[in-house]
Amino acid sequence: MKLTILGGGGVRMPAFVRAVLTGRPGVFEEIRLLEPDPLRRETTARLAVEVAAVLGRPGTVTVTADPARALSGADYVFSAIRVGGDRGRVIDEQVALRRGIVGQETTGAGGCAMALRTIPVVLGYCDLIRAHAPGAVLINFTNPAGLITQAITAHGGVRAVGVCDTPSSMIEQLAAFAGADPGAVRAGYAGLNHLGWVTSLESGGTDLLPGLLSRFDEVRRFDHRLAGLDPALVRRVGAIPTEYVYYYYDERRYLDGVARAGSSRGEDVERLNEELLAAVGRAFASGDVRAAWAAYAGLLGVRHDTYMRTDTEGDNGQRTARSAAAPPPIEPARQDGPAAEDATGLGGYERLALRVIDGLSGRAPVTAIVNVPNQGRVGYLDPGDVAEVTARLDAAGGIGVEPAPDLPRSAQALVLAVKEYERGVIDAALSGSADLAAVALSLHPLVPGISAARQLIADYRDGHREHLAYLR
Repeated sequence: MKLTILGGGGVRMPAFVRAVLTGRPGVFEEIRLLEPDPLRRETTARLAVEVAAVLGRPGTVTVTADPARALSGADYVFSAIRVGGDRGRVIDEQVALRRGIVGQETTGAGGCAMALRTIPVVLGYCDLIRAHAPGAVLINFTNPAGLITQAITAHGGVRAVGVCDTPSSMIEQLAAFAGADPGAVRAGYAGLNHLGWVTSLESGGTDLLPGLLSRFDEVRRFDHRLAGLDPALVRRVGAIPTEYVYYYYDERRYLDGVARAGSSRGEDVERLNEELLAAVGRAFASGDVRAAWAAYAGLLGVRHDTYMRTDTEGDNGQRTARSAAAPPPIEPARQDGPAAEDATGLGGYERLALRVIDGLSGRAPVTAIVNVPNQGRVGYLDPGDVAEVTARLDAAGGIGVEPAPDLPRSAQALVLAVKEYERGVIDAALSGSADLAAVALSLHPLVPGISAARQLIADYRDGHREHLAYLR
């Protein structure tokens, strides 16, 4: 089978390629990385190519800037693009923050700007997929993942599933805190991407959620991603939200945290990525592939360890003790499957991607939390609305949504409001209307009305220029 990755020079791609080649050897005989940026083609994308050679698979991974060449005959297409790059993320966040509004990459105003410049590009890729790989399945990692997946499924004309590791990573952490085997628990989960809640966590016939709620002060110390969530509020809701719900539950803390840090998370990531690309480039200039991998893996670890710290603690990218640990080796683990994944220290993104590959390729039946049309399982949403729910990825590559648990009423209210905003953003992108974009943004719970929304859209058009020039 052939796999094409849109955004093949993204910083996660060398780790992902290594995960595929070591954790699922032989599944893909060819992996093509589509990357328009020359610097990334010569650093992160090249590192993925060199890693394949070290693993004994030279020629398996190729890099190109030609979409038709990359997509021709692909069986699966991963979308991991960032239109406007890291600088675009900084603009998304800073425009909102200057107006005292939550400025986060995927949520609220920042997510709206990201979606508006991404939807036309992704739908353009869908046209190319229909032309050059008509049978391919599109696996969407591009943020905001749920909204972009809804645009694809409704208007792209290709079969698609949206993927985000946030729910599965949090469920693993909750199980670990409770002393349960993460692989043996069964979680009730529902919502939208970056707006979801765990409603139950069963292990051995016992629901662990009541205990987790009663000890949530300890839970949030155990997992720093949840540090911004107020225990009393979480207990009142009666379900444990993913970390992104923090922006809805405590806007003030987020704004204060960013002010203390003196920079947004996007600025932190931009600096870290610049450092990563420079370090990998220097290592390649010296001809040392393993040094390039060590620099890459070490700085990727810093990025992982500083995640959410700026937004909740006012800590703008300080390196932690774990980040200084030796990076995982390039060489493969000694066996295939879950044990191999554990041995190589994969992140949640890579583990989940491997499981999705297993299910959709027919390698093994898989149950996973993904973003797909809810097919009526979430009664308060339209059947075609993309929700983040548990689904079966079966041996024939099919996708079947399992019954979704009921969310608490306050959570349902947020989901309904955000879904209406998402529908509006897609309509605005398809019509090219700046006015509809402002109306859609005004419906988001984190935006204080239509006047603020119009100002934000005007600022985003000025900041992003060619990427939002289509809005009139």
